[in-house]
Amino acid sequence: MQDHILDHLRHLAAGEEPESMSFIPVDEDDMNSLNGEFPEHLPLLVLKNTVLFPGIVIPITIGRDKSLKAVKAAHSSNKIIAVITQKDPEIEEPQMPDLYQIGTVAQILKLLKMPDGSMTAVIQGKRRFALESIISDEPYTSAHVRGLSYIHDGEDLEQEAKLKSIQEKAEQIIKLSPGIPDEANVVLKNINSDSFLLDFIASNLAVDLEVKQALLNEHEVKIKSDRILAELSKELEMLKIKDQIENKVRGDLEKQQRNYFLNQQLKTIQEELGDNPQSEALNELEQRAKSKKWSDDVANSFKKELSRVRRMNPQVAEYSVMLNYLEMMLDLPWGEYTEDNYDLANARSVLDADHFGLDKVKDRIIEHLAVLKLKDDMKAPILCLVGPPGVGKTSLGKSIAEALNRQFVRMSLGGLSDESEIRGHRKTYIGAMPGRIIKSIKKAGSSNPVFILDEIDKLGKNFRGDPSSALLEVLDPEQNDKFHDNYLEQDYDLSKVLFIATANGLNTIQPALLDRMEIIEVSGYSLEEKVEIAQKHLIPKQRKEHGLKAKDVKLGKKTLEKIIGEYTRESGVRSLDRKLAGVMRSTAKKVAMEESYDVSIKPDQLSDILGPRSYSMRSYEVSKVPGVAVGLAWTRVGGDILYIETSLSKGKGKLTLTGNLGDVMKESATTAMSFIRSQAIALGIELERFEKTDVHIHVPAGAIPKDGPSAGITMMSSILSAFLGKPLKSHVAMTGEITLRGQVLPVGGIKEKILAARRAGMKNIILCEENRRHVEEIEENYLKGLKFIFVERMTEVLQEVLGLKVK
Repeated sequence: MQDHILDHLRHLAAGEEPESMSFIPVDEDDMNSLNGEFPEHLPLLVLKNTVLFPGIVIPITIGRDKSLKAVKAAHSSNKIIAVITQKDPEIEEPQMPDLYQIGTVAQILKLLKMPDGSMTAVIQGKRRFALESIISDEPYTSAHVRGLSYIHDGEDLEQEAKLKSIQEKAEQIIKLSPGIPDEANVVLKNINSDSFLLDFIASNLAVDLEVKQALLNEHEVKIKSDRILAELSKELEMLKIKDQIENKVRGDLEKQQRNYFLNQQLKTIQEELGDNPQSEALNELEQRAKSKKWSDDVANSFKKELSRVRRMNPQVAEYSVMLNYLEMMLDLPWGEYTEDNYDLANARSVLDADHFGLDKVKDRIIEHLAVLKLKDDMKAPILCLVGPPGVGKTSLGKSIAEALNRQFVRMSLGGLSDESEIRGHRKTYIGAMPGRIIKSIKKAGSSNPVFILDEIDKLGKNFRGDPSSALLEVLDPEQNDKFHDNYLEQDYDLSKVLFIATANGLNTIQPALLDRMEIIEVSGYSLEEKVEIAQKHLIPKQRKEHGLKAKDVKLGKKTLEKIIGEYTRESGVRSLDRKLAGVMRSTAKKVAMEESYDVSIKPDQLSDILGPRSYSMRSYEVSKVPGVAVGLAWTRVGGDILYIETSLSKGKGKLTLTGNLGDVMKESATTAMSFIRSQAIALGIELERFEKTDVHIHVPAGAIPKDGPSAGITMMSSILSAFLGKPLKSHVAMTGEITLRGQVLPVGGIKEKILAARRAGMKNIILCEENRRHVEEIEENYLKGLKFIFVERMTEVLQEVLGLKVK
């Protein structure tokens, strides 16, 4: 045991600093040498960051002048000194309140002068004491102390087991702590005193100063054992977790090193045998590159990247990134085009076979194909089909691709809010990919596909960028021959791609993007057109999908009209397709169960198959009551007739509007009222009457929101009819905007409004003169039985519906 003390003394005498603060125990005989009486008045040595326990030898470097004088005074007499710890290590001149109340009486074993001029004392703890008072403070601090002894409860099996557990945990901690020498285990096994064992372990615990002082303060050995056991358990658990982490890290590193050496050996063996998978894969890429029709810039870039990959270690993460990049370059159809079919008659027949109507779109495609036939290098147009849902905008793209003999790709833009979805990510990022434009071109396998940009009006925008701005380059014929993808880092030619965008409205499309596209409006289908579509397309498709033959089910025109009018309310034909599927399912069940049934579905049978009707078709009702006029309205599901009712009552000239009207429609009513007031004398109405009469205008179907300026002439006719007490001419519908000067302005949705008037049984339709061109675009068979009256001023309307001649 004395060898440890001598080793420390040799290090200190040589001026060497120990690697860590070592606590050296002594045997029980040495520790008990001061268990008897010691002087009550002793020099006081105050420590800053150390707690001295009985039986422990520690070297102390003395810095404070008073501490040096106290040590020298004790060393020159009986070598006994009182050692105590201060609470706050920052205080240079601690007083009585700044000190802990319990310390250790120590013996000075050695006093050494170090090479740097400082003094180091090697002291050995002997016995605990209680600090009674400070006697003097000059030339050094001396104190009145009282000796303390541990309280033992006698022989106790529980205490014995506890001490055994403390010893075992201490041994485990020594094994797991590389900084503690293995000889410490020998020291533990040779300690026979319980209190000495506890002090030795307490002095070596990796705990705070306050915890160590609390252990020194404890008088009862049993309680002290419990505290030390708890602290040992914490430290042991922490060391176990630390050891597990270190073992895992060490295992991972060893595995990586092992894999690296094995791969290097495998690479060397493969090179000796002339068989290297990485080289073979790169050579294959090089052979594929020879057949690509790309520009010199792209070819040089590919060679440069390939040469860089050859020099890389296959185990490096960047190797797979670069390999994927090279494969992407080779998979793209650089300069590869499908041959267009220039048979214009065949192209038109393909388009007509798949879609009914949509003549504007079909004519535009045929025109483009005709120009390509004459001039092969023409840039493709950028078309934008705008119309309500379900009218066939997206499916039209497939038909166009088939008619042109081109590949077809579709890219949905609904909800897209990240610019990198269009331009791609830079390949330096982990998981980088090209944008969806380039990926779609790769999927098509040619550089001139028909490319549908679906729902372009539903593009989003957030902190990741603005995709609609990224599309500006894609959809500009003057720029898209050099489209730059961030991942590809090369210009790609999109000028031969036929881009067709679809949208339900133009309000949300960025103006700069809208300017780059050729807008083609696709209106909703009329009832007559839906009947044609059902007979030519939907019924054959549904019969085939349900395993039926033409002889198994037949739907006449009246039946189809009832399904369209009473079971669907839409511009397109999606709901109609679902209802026809319901009819086919009902028939398929009867065929499969071999039931007898009527092959021809009658209109009155639909309620049994499809249930009660969902909607009612509005028809014209002749009204001889003044103040009732019939207008025409456009809705997202087609046209409809609109009754406007006006009633008068005694009052103060108040105007009331009801029927869930929008602001624009309310303004139309106000304008109509102002025009009538201004023309009151010419119309034969006394001016005082306006001041004494309240006007109430109501538009039925109040649950449905209504707005727009097209009911202007209808409202004015209704109001004037009420004031004159004269009913309007029957079977007359009208639509048009009015001004305060009495002019009639054009409105939209003419086709849908005219077809609605025809279905309702109207005979005369009043329109603005400028709407004549819209009527001429409608097929003549849809206009049979209708008389059109085109007007420019309100006076012409009043003459037609009320027989008034106003100058």
